[in-house]
Amino acid sequence: MDKFENFTGVVCPLDRANVDTDAIIPKQFLKSIKRTGFGPNLFDEWRYLDHGEPDQDNRNRPQNPDFVLNDPRYQGAQILLTRENFGCGSSREHAPWALADFGFRVIIAPSFADIFYNNCFKNGILPITLPPIEVADLFAIADGPEALRITVDLPRQILEISIIRDRLGFAVDPFRKRCLLEGLDDIGLTLEHLDAIRAYEDRRRPQAPWLFPGNGLEAR
Repeated sequence: MDKFENFTGVVCPLDRANVDTDAIIPKQFLKSIKRTGFGPNLFDEWRYLDHGEPDQDNRNRPQNPDFVLNDPRYQGAQILLTRENFGCGSSREHAPWALADFGFRVIIAPSFADIFYNNCFKNGILPITLPPIEVADLFAIADGPEALRITVDLPRQILEISIIRDRLGFAVDPFRKRCLLEGLDDIGLTLEHLDAIRAYEDRRRPQAPWLFPGNGLEAR
């Protein structure tokens, strides 16, 4: 997982509450477990006017001109602004995969579904919870003629709002913050203990050689 670094990005305002994971990435696209390639089908049923299928050439599909992701103001957006209970529904990890593959690095909402919230951190996305009134203020700005840009400073836990030159603080669990800053997913955290794991295997191998492939005593 890449390390999270401070950046300034365009905000895309998705003004919908209770967006579930099937809306984020519909079920027909869940066949792959590669973590990549899902970005073109993010919000597929809202983004396009036809029905999408895996391996389809999305370049020739008719886009929904009324969907915010297709608005030229928000092209290249890296920050998604949305309403409460974002990521509800099934626990599919493909949802943060699709968001990350599209280019979103931060999601701002009043609340998130618990499993989706946890999956974001494991896939390099920073989910930020702000009070509803602050989210509403950001929507009012982001829907203007000029794209809203926000600088995300994770070490200081600050959002710098470009247009109004204001700052908002946000909370984040210290352990999850460290994982993002150091680029540690579950595998990376495990590998921090690689020396201890190898020492345990060295002790265990003579006690139970059949557990270790390559010594001719594998379980049959």
